[in-house]
Amino acid sequence: MDERTKKLAKNIINYSISLKKGENLLIEATDCDLKIVKALIEETYNVGANPFVNLYSAEISRALLLGENEDMLKLKAEIDLEFMKKMDAYISIKGAANTFENSDVPSNQTATHMKFTEEVRKQRVNNTKWAILVAPSTGLAQAAKMSTEQYEDFYYSVCNLDYSKMDKAMDSLVKLMEKTDKVRLVAPNTDISFSIKGIPAIKCAGKMNIPDGEVFTAPVRESVNGVITYNLDTTYNGISFSNISLTVENGKIVKATGTNQQKLNDILDTDENSRYFGEFAIGVNPYIKRGFQDILFDEKMAGSIHFTPGSCYEYEAPNGNISAIHWDMVLSMLPEHGGGEIYFDDVLIRKDGKFVLESLKCLNPENLI
Repeated sequence: MDERTKKLAKNIINYSISLKKGENLLIEATDCDLKIVKALIEETYNVGANPFVNLYSAEISRALLLGENEDMLKLKAEIDLEFMKKMDAYISIKGAANTFENSDVPSNQTATHMKFTEEVRKQRVNNTKWAILVAPSTGLAQAAKMSTEQYEDFYYSVCNLDYSKMDKAMDSLVKLMEKTDKVRLVAPNTDISFSIKGIPAIKCAGKMNIPDGEVFTAPVRESVNGVITYNLDTTYNGISFSNISLTVENGKIVKATGTNQQKLNDILDTDENSRYFGEFAIGVNPYIKRGFQDILFDEKMAGSIHFTPGSCYEYEAPNGNISAIHWDMVLSMLPEHGGGEIYFDDVLIRKDGKFVLESLKCLNPENLI
């Protein structure tokens, strides 16, 4: 087994989820290298905990999704919820034989599936120690336009960086965000403002997502006004989208354009709260310098922000918006993507992807590697 895989497993079990003796851990893996699953199992036993494993195939999951009905979804949700209540920790590992496996699944089937699985997701997010990670795969290497070996080297450099150093550097940004009222984002075809007053800022440094590297909060629900245009491609439910532009009035998305525009609006019409925003975050991972159309990487990209239609994290950064969707859309403010500026209470804090305030320069890439 690759020593990098052993190190990754050790970091996730002991640092990311801080698994303790006697605790129950559920590992769910989809289309991934089983060496990572085996390494996690071994490290779980090393700390005296109990691993439970579900293995999935995206191709089989699609076949089930196409024919699911409400009766079977209700039964499965009841079973899964009771099982999740027995878990102290959760790890999801996702590879990708085909990133767009679900691209032809009807929107109504996907929406129904999400509605019935929401309670299980909430139990997992709010009541377990959890970590989500992708695994190296030929599909992800292909999507990233890299050789398999090159992608694996990149993957382990990103996932095994010193997150404790990043964690400490994030403290100054957290303090500033928690004192801030008005945020303004300016970039090509983007000028949008909102308040984050009174909502906690949460640092993410290897404790929940691998790779990691963001500080997030949420906008005051009805405070958002303006236009935001995302310049990184995004995939949601196996469907690819580009050039998404959202016009927002008093918190609600009143116009949404981009590729696959009908699918885009179908997703935003999932429920009454899916056209409001649930998260605002700033990405700082120094090893992620471009988009990979994989949200676990793209949302952590240094010089980026993501502004998320759908549900907030109700226990960490609540703004009252609860939805079946949570769609992280990413705007890079690096010069090669057109640049951009972030203002906190009318003070410029980041320009063209680089922090300009002295207290925040510790988060610029050259200071985190």
